[in-house]
Amino acid sequence: MRIKLFFFLMALGAFSACSQPDEPIRTLIVGGGASHDFDRWYRGADVATLEKEGLAEVTYTDQVDSILSYLPGIDVLLLTNNQPMEDPALRKAIFDFVGSGKGLVLAHAATWYNWEDWPEYNKQLVGGGSRGHNPYGPFEVSVTAGHPVTENVPEKFSLEDELYYIKTDAEGPGMDVLATGKAEGSEDIFPVLWVTPNPDARIVGFTLGHDSKSHDLPAYQTILRNAVTWAAGK
Repeated sequence: MRIKLFFFLMALGAFSACSQPDEPIRTLIVGGGASHDFDRWYRGADVATLEKEGLAEVTYTDQVDSILSYLPGIDVLLLTNNQPMEDPALRKAIFDFVGSGKGLVLAHAATWYNWEDWPEYNKQLVGGGSRGHNPYGPFEVSVTAGHPVTENVPEKFSLEDELYYIKTDAEGPGMDVLATGKAEGSEDIFPVLWVTPNPDARIVGFTLGHDSKSHDLPAYQTILRNAVTWAAGK
C-alpha cells in the first residue's frame, strides 16, 4: 500500500518540478515528418502538458515555412521534426535565435542525423546525434546528474520507447549528459537527456517520445516541463 501511495503522490507532483514563471513561456513546437504520430503526441499530448497550470503558451506547427514568422515572438523553440528544413534563411534564423540567447529544446526525432547537408545542426546544436536505435521496447532510464531539468524526476524509471544510439560529435561542444538509457540484456548505455553547452543559449536534447508510453508517463512530462522552463531561463 505504501508503494502504491508513493507512486500516486509522485504522479500528483509531476508538474511541480520548477517554479512557476510570472508569464507563460511562449513556446513553438515544430513537428512533422516520417515514422511518428506528431499530431497526436506533440500537437496533442505535449501541448497539454506544457500548458497545464499556465506554464507555457504553446503554438504547434508542421509547416516549416512558418517557423521564420514565429521566431521573433517566442522564448523557446522545440524541434521534434524529421522533415526537411532546407531553406538557408530558416537555418540561419535558427542559429540566430540561439545566438540571441533564446531557448532550444531538441526532442526525439530532431536528435537524429536528419540532414546530411546541414552538419552544423548536429555538431553545434545537438552536440552529436543518432543514426540508429533499438527495436521499440523496454529499457531503463537512469538520471546521472543533478540539474534543474532533472528536478523531481525519479533516479530510475522504465518505459517502452526507441533507445536512440546517441553519440557525441568530437568536433562539437560536447554533451553534458543528465540521464542515460540501457536496454535489458545489453551493456550499451546511451544518453537520453543532455544539455549542449552553448555560450549564448540554453539547449536541451531529449530522445524519449515515440508514443503514449513516453508522453503519458509522469517522468517524461516532468522532464518536458523542466526542459522548457530551464531553456527559457526561468
